Amino acid sequence: MARLPQRIWFRLAIFTVIAVALAMVAGMVGPYLPDAVSVEFGQDSVENILQILATSMLAVTTFSLTAMVSAYASAAARGTPRATQLLIADRTSQNALSSFLGSFVFAIVGIVALSTGYYGEQGRVILYFGTLVVIAVVVGTLMQWISHLTGFGRMADVIDRVETAASDAACEYARRPRLGGAAHVDVPAGAEAVASTEAGCLTGISMNVLQSVAADANLRLHVATIPGVAVDHGAVLAYVEGSLSDQQRDRVKGAFRIENHRTYEQDPRLGFVALAEIASRALSPSTNDPGTAIEVLNAIQRVFTQVLTTQAEEGVEFSRVHVPETAFADLVEDAFRPIARDGAPMVEVDLRLQSVLEALVRIAPPAAREALTKTSHDAETRAIAGLSSAVDADLVREQSLRARQI
Repeated sequence: MARLPQRIWFRLAIFTVIAVALAMVAGMVGPYLPDAVSVEFGQDSVENILQILATSMLAVTTFSLTAMVSAYASAAARGTPRATQLLIADRTSQNALSSFLGSFVFAIVGIVALSTGYYGEQGRVILYFGTLVVIAVVVGTLMQWISHLTGFGRMADVIDRVETAASDAACEYARRPRLGGAAHVDVPAGAEAVASTEAGCLTGISMNVLQSVAADANLRLHVATIPGVAVDHGAVLAYVEGSLSDQQRDRVKGAFRIENHRTYEQDPRLGFVALAEIASRALSPSTNDPGTAIEVLNAIQRVFTQVLTTQAEEGVEFSRVHVPETAFADLVEDAFRPIARDGAPMVEVDLRLQSVLEALVRIAPPAAREALTKTSHDAETRAIAGLSSAVDADLVREQSLRARQI
């Protein structure tokens, strides 16, 4: 249900229903208004305005849809396909397309109703002023949409959107590294395994459902697979200390959302993967854009800074459900290894990567420093092997040494 407002068809349906309701209400309310509100219009003035609105909105809707699809394709080709889902969920573009389509439907319904004599004099007055309101909404939306199109789907916009998604998921991971569950413990011998009956990627876990099942059956659950992990048919999702009825077992399986593609909500690694993919594509020989890779490194630094400075919540919300944590070292590896690999021959990328790691080591707690310093050493090794200049290699060594000596 939380994803429903992000679906483009959801807003289209809402705006369309509102448009039809507005056109029909004018005829229903008109007979109850006093004759004093009746205004003389020119011959077929309302119908002419509605025809102009219908024609123009159909063209604008088609143009907007084309612009959105082009932005999706550009983001996937120049950035990463993992950013497309973020562009599709963009509220400004959804509102624009929904407003234009709703205005088109309003005009069509109004024209049809006028041709059948549905409106009386008062109803035509209400329809006229309703049409003026719709035109005002369309003009305001169109101005906002034109302004939005100047940056929609561009590289900077894609990086910003992925950074925001990565920051939201990673900070939630920092606040609740176990999704609100209890700490991971060894699974007792004899625990019953609950296996997946489908293949795909685990994108989310409904912890409240698992807690409810565990409380009802008076037992404990041990989550075996966390969001972001690919699962096969028969893969173990959870272990149960005790026995479950068939209905309870189905509820446990249903608490694990398995889809075809990874999503950002409960997957702290996907945002770093997507950022690294953008940088890797920019560093490919066909693109050769180290500036974009450096921008991505800056975004990664901002996200990790938020993660390292976010305090974990105290207490356990779902005490009967034990959940393993995503290792911080995995986040670091997802973010930096592809850039260190593909940017090794470019000294400006190597130096910026080492500088970012140095800044993160300064604020990292002792438990996280090992992963960062190890990544710094690995990146130095790759850079020295890839650089053709001994001077550049010395610069990278010096920068890497500073990060490891903190």
